Amino acid sequence: MELLKPLHPHHAPILRIPFHAVPSSSSSQSQSQVPLPMISKVHVAVGKSLDKVVPLLRWTLNHFRNAEIVIVHAYQPSLTIPTLLGKLPASQASPAVVSAFRKVEREQIMKLLDKYLSICRAARVKAAIIVTEADQVQKGIVDLVIKHNIEKLVIGAVPENCMKVKRNSSKANYTAKNAPPFCEVWFIYKGKHIWTREASETPCSSSSCTQPEIATTESLRCRSFQYGKNELFDSEYLWPNSARTTAVSGIRSWVQGEIIETEATFSSKASSCCSHCSPQNSSRAYFDTYLEVMEERINKQLIETKREAEAVTDEAFTELLKCEKLEVEAMEAIRKVNLFESAHVREVKLRKEADDALRDTVQEQQKLLNESEEIAGELQMTMRNIALLDSRAQEANRRRDEAADELSLIQESISTLWQERQQIRRQKTEALRWLERWRSRGQVGAAHCNGVIGFAEELPELAEFSLSDLQNATCNFSNSFKIEQGGYSCIYKGEMLGRTVAIKKFHQHNMQGPLEFRQEVQVLGSLQHPHLITLLGVCPEAWSIVYEYLPNGTLQDYLFRKSNNSPLTWNTRARMIAEIASALCFLHSFKPETIIHGDLKPETVLLDSSLGCKMCGFGLCRLVSEESLLRPSFRLSTEPKGAFTYTDPEFQRTGILTTKSDIYSFGLIILQLLTGRTPVGLAVLVRNAVSCGKLSSILDSSAGEWPSAVAMQLVELGLQCCQQYHRDRPELTPTLVRELEQLHASEERPVPSFFSCPILQEIMHDPQVAADGFTYEGDAIREWLENGHDTSPMTNLKLSHLFLTPNYALRLAIQDWLCKS
Repeated sequence: MELLKPLHPHHAPILRIPFHAVPSSSSSQSQSQVPLPMISKVHVAVGKSLDKVVPLLRWTLNHFRNAEIVIVHAYQPSLTIPTLLGKLPASQASPAVVSAFRKVEREQIMKLLDKYLSICRAARVKAAIIVTEADQVQKGIVDLVIKHNIEKLVIGAVPENCMKVKRNSSKANYTAKNAPPFCEVWFIYKGKHIWTREASETPCSSSSCTQPEIATTESLRCRSFQYGKNELFDSEYLWPNSARTTAVSGIRSWVQGEIIETEATFSSKASSCCSHCSPQNSSRAYFDTYLEVMEERINKQLIETKREAEAVTDEAFTELLKCEKLEVEAMEAIRKVNLFESAHVREVKLRKEADDALRDTVQEQQKLLNESEEIAGELQMTMRNIALLDSRAQEANRRRDEAADELSLIQESISTLWQERQQIRRQKTEALRWLERWRSRGQVGAAHCNGVIGFAEELPELAEFSLSDLQNATCNFSNSFKIEQGGYSCIYKGEMLGRTVAIKKFHQHNMQGPLEFRQEVQVLGSLQHPHLITLLGVCPEAWSIVYEYLPNGTLQDYLFRKSNNSPLTWNTRARMIAEIASALCFLHSFKPETIIHGDLKPETVLLDSSLGCKMCGFGLCRLVSEESLLRPSFRLSTEPKGAFTYTDPEFQRTGILTTKSDIYSFGLIILQLLTGRTPVGLAVLVRNAVSCGKLSSILDSSAGEWPSAVAMQLVELGLQCCQQYHRDRPELTPTLVRELEQLHASEERPVPSFFSCPILQEIMHDPQVAADGFTYEGDAIREWLENGHDTSPMTNLKLSHLFLTPNYALRLAIQDWLCKS
């Protein structure tokens, strides 16, 4: 019988003990390999409420002590994003804000799941986590059950019975209905089991059928678990720090290092008994001794490791409770901070509103104070004026007597002038008779004589000049005296009647020339207005008209500085607009026939020595009755020859000329005076600038700093006048003319405007109030009325009576102003 040799220590078998098993010291026999029992898994569906999850985990830990706990959580992203202004839907927030908020949400879920794991670690139970993201929590849980073949699931529910679970709990109801039949579900309420749904079949997947695991050295490592994007956590995460260090180092030293010492001891003992034992007994004794030594050492190490692990676990649980308490305190502090911030924001808002209200109140009080000061100043000035008027009442009476004497002298002069006029009429009649006799003798062509005589019978009572008079005044119509050359006439500068005059000679061989001559004489001979050119006389023999001479040329030349003139200031331009409007208002309200200029443009507006405007160019004007204007079918056979850009676009389409045609041309002149630009596309340019708030950028800077109120009022009027359709354009009324006269600054006229006579444009010495409400110089208004006029010189409307009322208050104010000047 062969003697068995003792095994070499390095070839001795190594025991493989499960991590949770602690062998007892009383074991007398051991096998070379110990099989481990099958470890089942229990999945626990948890939510975000710690108060509800803790009883659920405790019930699971008490009823499944040897099972691995897998925490299942379905993460549902929030549909709203909290902001400083409130909750905002995630679909309306920016991607960066949503991404940052989702990151914070996931971190909070991680912290919450760490608390659940800490509970399992405190109970010394192996645990793992499975997390999924779903729009509906119950659907996410069922999907995880199907995906991972979960056979045992613990979920929270409401008490009483299964029917009530299905009615009241959406997650429990959905899980009970839709979970696979191989999954057994326990429904727990506040740590109490209320219902179990039994499994009706086993999963068909091979992965779900677990085989008994044999404990090896590799089983000493805890299996990793998934979270989110397949993140792997080491098994040491499931143990407290000191416990896992001691446990792992102890096991590894037992498996790798100290086994050498054990085998050495085993060899010594085996060799001592080898000499006196049979080979079979010697081998058996050798193996028993080896097992005893190994068991003793393992028991000691495991007891020591268990003691340390319990101590560390208690310490970790204490720290966990402290952390939870601190977290609760932190959440309370955060809530208080949020309340304080909201209160602070509300306080800031209320303070701002209070400051705004206080500022508005102070401004209103300051405004009222300023108004009261202005009223007090005006009252003081009024009282002083009343005292001044009372002190000069006697002087006014004395001057009234003097004025009566002067009036008698003026009446005598008028009678003298009337006699002279009668003499002129007689001379005219004699001239016409001589011309008739001359025609009968055949000295003059029939056509020419018929035109002259026919027109001479229509001429008003104007001064008549002979052809020789005009030739002497212009050096036989020399080109050196020519001012302007037109298509139907030429204008010359001449010297007549001891003054400089302008002579307009029409081309008699052009059919349009005599027509313009007749029209202009017919209109200007019957009109008198301070802003219409004055007609001095006519020469029917030469088809010529004699005007007053205005030295500053036309508005076109002065506006675009063709003669190196100084630029027009803004107040001068505003005054020019008011003067043109006054002349147009006079023409459009003329009775019995309305006068339409038809050729209004900067070239037909002349400037006198003081840059006052006087309108000319009446050769194409129209005399239209009110009945004709109201007839839609009324059309004019002759179109104006004026510049195309100033022509009414509606007249170009329809051929109907109305007073609104002059309004359109007037609107373009207003915009030109404001901007200093050409009229082509000017209305569109100004309208775009106003809509964009850039009006100041297109105003003519050479006019100085335009007041914003004056510029805006003139721009609005100009744009209204330039409307495409005549019904959208405004009417020129006396009220509108007065408003325009008040726009320009008072320093433009050193003399107050109401001190000047509207007819003579001079300071009044005998102011008289007519029936139209305007005050005129007494001599001027009396001459106007004595000449047979019963209409207002300013508005051309019929006067209700012809009586005049002396304006003593204005007369004293003028005298006081003259004394101070």
